[in-house]
Amino acid sequence: MENKLKTGTTTVGIACKDGVVLAADKRATAGTMIVDKYAQKVHIVSDDFAVTWAGTVSEAQLITKLVRAELKLKEVRTNKSPTVKDAANLLGGLLYSTIRRPTMLPGIAHFLLAGKDQSGVFLYDLFPDGSVTKIRDYVSSGSGSVFAYGVLETQYKPGMSTAEGVKLVVKAVNTALQRDSCSGNGIDVIVVSNKDIKRVMHKEVAMTL
Repeated sequence: MENKLKTGTTTVGIACKDGVVLAADKRATAGTMIVDKYAQKVHIVSDDFAVTWAGTVSEAQLITKLVRAELKLKEVRTNKSPTVKDAANLLGGLLYSTIRRPTMLPGIAHFLLAGKDQSGVFLYDLFPDGSVTKIRDYVSSGSGSVFAYGVLETQYKPGMSTAEGVKLVVKAVNTALQRDSCSGNGIDVIVVSNKDIKRVMHKEVAMTL
């Protein structure tokens, strides 16, 4: 289990005074092999929610599809938009059930969830074991997280704006790109605010010899 949780990626989430910033690198690996240089690991789930992926791609893809469908179904049944807490608990429940289901090919996925509702904008950490943790400052996942945390621990400031947050996540992910061989090839950044969800950066980095 310890080896399976060593996912090859770097994702970062920062809670700011006017929203949440999510970011991730663009490299997908299988062991020591780079299988995709243009992977998208930050996804807009709906008008209110966005997530980052770390772990087994097929697992993350399936769970994201299920969450998207379940959130829409909940909205239709209740005639109101799900809260961020609703979405986080739903995602956590799916992770809890899938990791405990006997299977020939275990799937491990780690999500960061950002969303908005009538109460504000919130950030959650959804660990592969199904635990749901509300994040009040910053969080990182994946093999490059140790390097990203070094930047976040020293440069994050409570009450910073999303504009400042974008600069910080770029620096945190870029630091991981320089040291973690499983992270690389670019960065995607999404900002979730009370008004909307925007992809503010989609940058590819060419690898040259």
